[in-house]
Amino acid sequence: MTDIRTSAWRGVMTGRDPGEEHRASTPLELLFDLCFVVAVSQAAAQLHHSLGEGHAGSGVLGYAMVFFAIWWAWMNFTWFASSYDTDDVPYRLLTLLQMAGVLVLAAGVSDALDHYDFTLITVGYVIMRIAMVIQWARAAREDPARRGTDLRYAAGIAAVQVGWVVRLALPHPFDYAGFALLVVAELAVPVWAEFRGPSVTPWHPGHIAERYGLFTIIVLGEVILATLNGIRSALSEHGLSVSLGLIAGGALLLVFALWWIYFTGAEAEFPTLRTALTWGYGHYVVFAAVAALGAGLEAAVSAAEHHGHLSPEHAAWAVAVPAAVYLIVLAVLHRVGGIAPQGPPIPAIAGAVALLVLAALAGPLTLGGAVLGMGLTVTAVLAGYLITDQRR
Repeated sequence: MTDIRTSAWRGVMTGRDPGEEHRASTPLELLFDLCFVVAVSQAAAQLHHSLGEGHAGSGVLGYAMVFFAIWWAWMNFTWFASSYDTDDVPYRLLTLLQMAGVLVLAAGVSDALDHYDFTLITVGYVIMRIAMVIQWARAAREDPARRGTDLRYAAGIAAVQVGWVVRLALPHPFDYAGFALLVVAELAVPVWAEFRGPSVTPWHPGHIAERYGLFTIIVLGEVILATLNGIRSALSEHGLSVSLGLIAGGALLLVFALWWIYFTGAEAEFPTLRTALTWGYGHYVVFAAVAALGAGLEAAVSAAEHHGHLSPEHAAWAVAVPAAVYLIVLAVLHRVGGIAPQGPPIPAIAGAVALLVLAALAGPLTLGGAVLGMGLTVTAVLAGYLITDQRR
């Protein structure tokens, strides 16, 4: 551990040791995650609302846009904290400012998805990103060995925030083009900052892997909560039905099996920064798919009770698609991280195809039967992974 404490109030931000043993998430990082999961739950709830109102296309697009803001701010802090966690008073205050920013963002999710008003979301996002600019500027001042890299981060993030504010004034549909360009710019900042100079930030591979795993667990918990809320509401109105019981059973199987597949027992390995960034960027899809699964399961409960405008067949697709995307993307990332052997991820591909087939057969199977079948399918995929690992 290379950061040096000069007092209880103020330390020197010289970087953590990337080979530090027993590096674990701090209480501040865990509180940070909980604030961000509030925004995730709001995004998923609004996606469920859009699905229930029959606006799947616009709902999914708005959800993807909102989720990018949530995920990218979370990812940037996670990597910074892995490199420069001094845990002194200025560091904590700036981290708390980012938490306040994500709560402002969460308050604007409804306006963004219902009325396409991204003003409040942009304000919350910019608050978070300005806090990160200050953190990177401090690191540049106190860590001379990596000053160039840190300054590129600070300058790149600051420049893109100006673009987000300008985007609010763009007329429709040019605002869509502005969003796409700014996403590319945001994703390019770490690549430019890290690969342009001779020194990279001292991120900790084990710490990074743990942080992504913990956030996956939290988002899976949101899936359970969303499903439980839907089931509780249905029970209070109509009581227990066969369809509701099948959906509940399928939902539990899905969550448990998806969790087990993520944590196969092996740790991700990042031999290069390029590998680590691929792992990190790919988790946008993993996190978004998990949260969308919660919205889909809640929509399935509503459809089973004949609430809203979503048909049982469409509700089945709302469950199958995010689960299938999760299986495929996670299988690729497991190969990137060295958790799984190279080659086609046969269990994941077969499971994804089976999920989509079950969604297509939701009519004759009934919605409850289709969701239960999806849970059994993902459990079978898990069994395939376990058998493959045992043979290896």
